[in-house]
Amino acid sequence: MTDASTLRVVEIGSGVGAAYAAKLLGDHGADVAKVESAAPAGNEPLGTRLALNVNKRSVCLDDDRDLDRLLSWADVVVHGLSPRAATAFGVAADRLLAMRRDLVVLAITPFGHCGPYKDYAGSELIVANAGGWASLTPGSHADPALPPLKVFGHQCALMTGTAGAMAALAFAAEAKRSGVGEFIDLSEQAYTASVLEAGVPAYTYRGWVLKRFHPRGLIPWGTFQAKDGAVFIVCVEQDQWERLVEFMGRPDWATLEVFATNAGRAENRDIVHQLVQEFVAEWNAEELYHAAQRHRICVSPVMDYAQVAASEHLRARGFFETVEHDGVEAVRHMASPILTTGGRAPIRRSAPRPGQHSREVLDGARPRPCRAASEPRLPLSGVRVVDLTWVWAGTFGAMNLAHLGAEVIRFESAKRPDLYRRMGMPPADGRASLNRSGMFNQWNQGKKSVAVDLADPRGVAVVKAFVAKSDVVVQNFATGVMERLGLGYEALRETNPRIVLASISGYGQTGPHRQYMGYGPATSPLTGISAATGYVGGGPEEVGVSMPDPNAGITAAFAVVSALARREATGQGDHLDVSLVEASAAFGMEAWMQYAMTGEQPARAGNRDLGMAPHGCFPALGDDEWVAIACANDAHWQRLAALIDPPLAAAARFATLAARKENEAELETIVGDWTKDRDRWATTALLQSAGIAAFPAFSCRDIAEDPHLSARGYIERLPHPEVGARAHTGIPWRLSRRPNGVRSPAPCLGADTDELLRDLVGYDDARIAELRREDVLS
Repeated sequence: MTDASTLRVVEIGSGVGAAYAAKLLGDHGADVAKVESAAPAGNEPLGTRLALNVNKRSVCLDDDRDLDRLLSWADVVVHGLSPRAATAFGVAADRLLAMRRDLVVLAITPFGHCGPYKDYAGSELIVANAGGWASLTPGSHADPALPPLKVFGHQCALMTGTAGAMAALAFAAEAKRSGVGEFIDLSEQAYTASVLEAGVPAYTYRGWVLKRFHPRGLIPWGTFQAKDGAVFIVCVEQDQWERLVEFMGRPDWATLEVFATNAGRAENRDIVHQLVQEFVAEWNAEELYHAAQRHRICVSPVMDYAQVAASEHLRARGFFETVEHDGVEAVRHMASPILTTGGRAPIRRSAPRPGQHSREVLDGARPRPCRAASEPRLPLSGVRVVDLTWVWAGTFGAMNLAHLGAEVIRFESAKRPDLYRRMGMPPADGRASLNRSGMFNQWNQGKKSVAVDLADPRGVAVVKAFVAKSDVVVQNFATGVMERLGLGYEALRETNPRIVLASISGYGQTGPHRQYMGYGPATSPLTGISAATGYVGGGPEEVGVSMPDPNAGITAAFAVVSALARREATGQGDHLDVSLVEASAAFGMEAWMQYAMTGEQPARAGNRDLGMAPHGCFPALGDDEWVAIACANDAHWQRLAALIDPPLAAAARFATLAARKENEAELETIVGDWTKDRDRWATTALLQSAGIAAFPAFSCRDIAEDPHLSARGYIERLPHPEVGARAHTGIPWRLSRRPNGVRSPAPCLGADTDELLRDLVGYDDARIAELRREDVLS
């Protein structure tokens, strides 16, 4: 892997996703040179700029020779430019790879650089709708008249940026080995569509189209009002409900047979929620949180950013770092969400002024010698991963390592099968099997499976035999479980001193709340993001999908790639501690920086944006059909106004952004009246042809059937032995010089047990047969 101290990165163009990817590479230790104009983007808040640009140097270019000098110096180029803009700027992938055969180019754009929508204008709002997330958000209202909702900030861009940093770092290492670079064409739409949890499997396996106003299947699930604030409660497993009943003092209603099963509670969800609300109303939120967690019940307060800042747990884990910026008072930043044995990646440089390092960088930009070429391969080819994950967060992270070419071996048992194998959307034909779950088959593509009982010491010995021949272990058991199994980091390091262990949990491996129960839906309330997300005039909302799980998973995958790079340089393994809380809080950087710099809690603004108007999701022709529109500037508004009603373009009350914001409710009514009788695709085509960002609010059915995503090879239909060829979301990036696509469908439970025991760890047939007779391999 590439030594961090020698990795050189050039960042070009606008785009939060690209900026965040480059920032993460800077956190890793790379030398990042940010190319920008002398005046930063006018609509970018100062706090956002500071947060996105720490650990970078800034360069302003005088001419094309300066650009070429930088490109000859770089190992990686990261940009957020559309195909046309990249060509105009001189950084089209074909030009760059012709200049430097071993260069890695990462482009992060709303729709990617290939496919029918490649030239569409986009924004965070557009991506949230095109990627299917908005149609599932907030997931807590029964009123379909409320539009799909964008979560606060640039969540889609930041998630995609993390995936981009992971891929760029991995391919930089492979380019160093082979001398063959790569163009990584990463689509924000595709990445967002890859983290919709049950959405796509529900459609492709059951024919269901999930919507934001559909009721939840697990009860209780939702936000309840305590005396002094809101709390979120979810009971995923039956034993959690039983603990909640005990915690509530076994009220008579809770012991009725009708509430004994989740199916019964789901049929009577309104009654259950009303009665749970009566119990919650007697508590203060913070007291209820800690008391319930002591009983292993997943309760979390809906925290604003003042509460996040005061969190004893985050403080104890060192999640905040104060930075002195030039011309700005000291600002408390959220630190890296990855805690290693050496601590968190430090902020070595404050955010630079535009052009602050131009001469320093350009004068020192010596060309890299181009390496001799050998056969290129996927970057994690030859890396073996022991996958000890459960449900989604760790499982998603390990799958992304498989997408990069790693051999990922999943260890599981029919005695206590994964929740997704048991409950995750089997096909509608009625045949039951642990291998027929859409949820499991979606998130375990590209892996192998070994059946082994970890409750048996001999099963633990089997896992250790694999660890001895592996590079990485990924686990997301509750904190302390690995140690109790004899598989903690110290035990693994005795087996393999070079092992990299990635531990993913709700609250992390350390800190006063490390034993607290944390699920993804209950994590967003802890991060401030739920408090900042909601309709205008409404309360805090859920984020629609259990997004903290894949947030932690992709953060851990990036951490693994980074740790492998450090291991190449130092020979040392590492223990990576990634929590759902910190991984998701990091994606709320814009809201946090607003609070950190002003002391103000971000207001809930629905789909509105401070720097754009109109900016929202508007009704279209048909049942629950919507179209998202984002007018980026006055010129875009003038074009839209001319399409709606030509005299409107001259209306003084809408002539400027300030005027449109002052009259935003009327403006939205006018736009909605124009869109509501028009087909969503007709509106999209008309506005995109005028250069205005617009796109339908996609459902998960739209994702599975979208011609653009299919043209990019993103929708996978690999044949599975028990469910056949069903549509799954695949890899959100396209490569130009290496194979694309998922390599294999999700495995059947234990499908690779005998082969791997025999060929990899050297067990003979007699030993395998004995373990099978003793029910260890099951």
